[in-house]
Amino acid sequence: MADQAHKEEMPLQGVRVIELGSLIAGPYAGGLLAQFGAEVLKIESPKDGDPLRKWRKLYEGTSLWWYSQSRNKKSMTLDLRSAQGQEIVRKLVAGATS
Repeated sequence: MADQAHKEEMPLQGVRVIELGSLIAGPYAGGLLAQFGAEVLKIESPKDGDPLRKWRKLYEGTSLWWYSQSRNKKSMTLDLRSAQGQEIVRKLVAGATS
C-alpha cells in the first residue's frame, strides 16, 4: 500500500517516454525519467540489442551497466529498418506524452 501511495506522488507519473537511444546517454536519460515515475519503453534492435548489454563487467552474460540503466523500464525489440517496425514506433510515439 505504501508503494502505491509513493508511485502516485512521483513527479512524472502519467508521462510516457519512448527510448530509442543506446549505450550510455540515451539509457541514462531514460533511467532518470523512469526514476521520477515516467513509463519508459526502451526499443532495442532484434539482432544485438543495446550495445550496453555487453559493455564492461558482465553478470551472467549481461553488463552490470545494462542492469543499472534499464531498471524501471519496459523493453521491446523492433527492427527499425523494416516498414512494420517503423510503423509500430510511429504509433508508440503518437501515444506518448509530449
